[in-house]
Amino acid sequence: MTPPLTPSPAVRPYLPQDRDALEDICVRTAHAGRDSRPHYKDPGVFPAAFAAPYVHLEPELAFVLDDGEGLAVGYVLGTADTARFVEDYRVKWLLLMADRYPELSHAPRTPDEEIVALLYRPERMLVPQVAAYPAHLHIDLIPEWQGRGYGRALMETFLRALHERGVAAVHLSMLSANTPARAFYDRLGFHEIAVPDPGPVTWLGRSTAAESR
Repeated sequence: MTPPLTPSPAVRPYLPQDRDALEDICVRTAHAGRDSRPHYKDPGVFPAAFAAPYVHLEPELAFVLDDGEGLAVGYVLGTADTARFVEDYRVKWLLLMADRYPELSHAPRTPDEEIVALLYRPERMLVPQVAAYPAHLHIDLIPEWQGRGYGRALMETFLRALHERGVAAVHLSMLSANTPARAFYDRLGFHEIAVPDPGPVTWLGRSTAAESR
């Protein structure tokens, strides 16, 4: 008797039932690629700022790595138009966050409050030097799924989706100290974009065209 086939991990479109897993992935990778839970009182502020708004506002550009049993263990998500996304983020998304994460009336005093402050500054995404790269993205995989080619598969899926929508170029920002991430992006054809006073981050961009992949 032939044994049943074991499902294989695969990239697929995001589904609403992936929401809890997506937020967990974000929390487990938010502290410079490591688990944020030991460092924040409520690490749920990370997906509130950097993951959930994308699947709420632009779910058609969200993809997950399915472990083969229905569980999302990685994701790539983003927007095709950063300027439009920032407007929708402020007008639509922040209204949903006001009760759980109220806007601060003072300067941030804790690590959690620093992320809340970022949550209420979506205009931080509008950087003139990356305007020629209108799309942007976030990609994360839980550690045990990293280094196995799945990050590339996620990224290629996202780039293809952008290209099919007529979006010519995409950018991202990353902590400059995260050297493994930089090596990953370099292998995928991203190049550095000069931004004055970038602080602790580096801005990267690339074409969405297939010849770059």
